[in-house]
Amino acid sequence: MASKMLLSVLLFASICTLAFAFDNSPLQDFCVADTTGQVRVNGFPCKDPKQVQANDFFFTGLHLPTNTSNPSGLGSNIITATRLPGLNTLGISLARVDFAPSGVSSPHIHPRATEVVTILEGTLEMGFVTSLPDNRLISKVLNKGDVFGVPPGLIHYARNPGKSNTACIVAFSSQSPGFLLIPQAVFGSNPNISSDILAKSFQVDENIISQIKAKF
Repeated sequence: MASKMLLSVLLFASICTLAFAFDNSPLQDFCVADTTGQVRVNGFPCKDPKQVQANDFFFTGLHLPTNTSNPSGLGSNIITATRLPGLNTLGISLARVDFAPSGVSSPHIHPRATEVVTILEGTLEMGFVTSLPDNRLISKVLNKGDVFGVPPGLIHYARNPGKSNTACIVAFSSQSPGFLLIPQAVFGSNPNISSDILAKSFQVDENIISQIKAKF
């Protein structure tokens, strides 16, 4: 009986540990970012609460399409505590993302956040890859009103397979989710990863690696 109780306690403790894997909960009603402050400790210092105004919690403009006239056919308007100071310490950020037809968000990672995507208009294919040993692709074609979630730290991508523009709102479970673009990180790091390492990793000739690096 005692061993069963101990097992239950350990299981509960492990669940509680997992529950606190992301941004810490705030210890006050709000901590509006003082973006002029010089100290940076896991976010911005707090503005004097007596000076806080409604505009500290307000942003407008996400109804406007972003510029997708680039090689990826992708545009974004990212809202963090830098642009909406009231988000500071609240563990959330968001963005509007637009895709031209055939536009692609290349495989990437958000190391510090879960991502939730809501489709405003158009069609979007989204997918993420599970970790070893499976490396299983989980993907879905989304339409207006659909919602898709991506677990933190997993490689994922998005593509507009349609013939019209796609717009979506992306929410993150961190005020600083991080963004690691896989192609850029692997082939465009500074300094570069040695070509012989990448050639063995991708099982191709070093000349091919050099050609890819030249694009970044």
